[in-house]
Amino acid sequence: MHAITIPESGGPEALVWAEVPDPVPGEGEVLVEVVASAVNRADVLQRQGFYNPPPGASPYPGLECSGRITALGPGVSGWAVGDEVCALLGGGGYAEKVAVPVGQLLPVPEGIDLVTAAGLPEVVCTVWSNVFMVAHLRPGEMLLVHGGASGIGTMAIQLGKAVGARVAVTAGSHEKLARCAELGADVLINYREQDFVEEIRKATGGAGADVILDIVGAKYLDRNVAALAISGRLAVIGMQGGAKGELNLAALLGKRGAITATSLRARPLGEKAAIVAAVREHVWPLISGGRVRPVVDQELPMALAAEGHRVLDSGVHVGKVLLRA
Repeated sequence: MHAITIPESGGPEALVWAEVPDPVPGEGEVLVEVVASAVNRADVLQRQGFYNPPPGASPYPGLECSGRITALGPGVSGWAVGDEVCALLGGGGYAEKVAVPVGQLLPVPEGIDLVTAAGLPEVVCTVWSNVFMVAHLRPGEMLLVHGGASGIGTMAIQLGKAVGARVAVTAGSHEKLARCAELGADVLINYREQDFVEEIRKATGGAGADVILDIVGAKYLDRNVAALAISGRLAVIGMQGGAKGELNLAALLGKRGAITATSLRARPLGEKAAIVAAVREHVWPLISGGRVRPVVDQELPMALAAEGHRVLDSGVHVGKVLLRA
């Protein structure tokens, strides 16, 4: 088969479409013929040499895919050759074939085409596990989403609104904020022109955000705590603004707040399977019913994955960049 390889770390040009050995499904795995994958920030970090795959995972980038099952490994039940699926991956989505643990498979939601489905697993599992399974967002609460126009952000807006929360977003342009508003965002904050702490306080009568989903990390740590409501929960899922920050524990204690930091890729198979099962139960009906939809910026041939990485590097996209195999 062919796959995107990374012979040497570097810029987008480091991605090379090359012939590699076919994967073989092991115990509890299926082989999926990939129809599409999607570009995620973790893929960019892997290309740059900062985020190696976990032990046992495919060495090729790609944390999600869609396609058709072509073979079943030993011990697999409940799925059949020919089933159309999308899947959460530890790696290997940028390829023509990938072996997938059965617990990380999802059926393609009703009303979503097979290519578009490739942009669902990583963002939905990330948002659901952090905002709902960890931070326990409830109806009527205020959710602040940093990077509202990203793939993660566009999904978080919709899921927050679907459960009856108010949603505030930060983004770097009026055009991106307009797209967030179309998805249901209630409070629009241009981080280049406005202080999100001040804007959240204005929007909540001084109370603050009950849940914050943060992709920035260290640069926003102190201000995120300042923006929290009493008993607020900060979920950190990225470090685009650095890895080391100073935490004012007195401020956090005063808020009776909680900070969690999670990653999805390196979790044990059982934890990933539990998240995927929760997503299938709670989110798939929302997608099939049309209340939540994937937001796709553009589709590119997988052999041109480097161009997809350039799009992410530029920051001009809204939603997901998909790669067709």
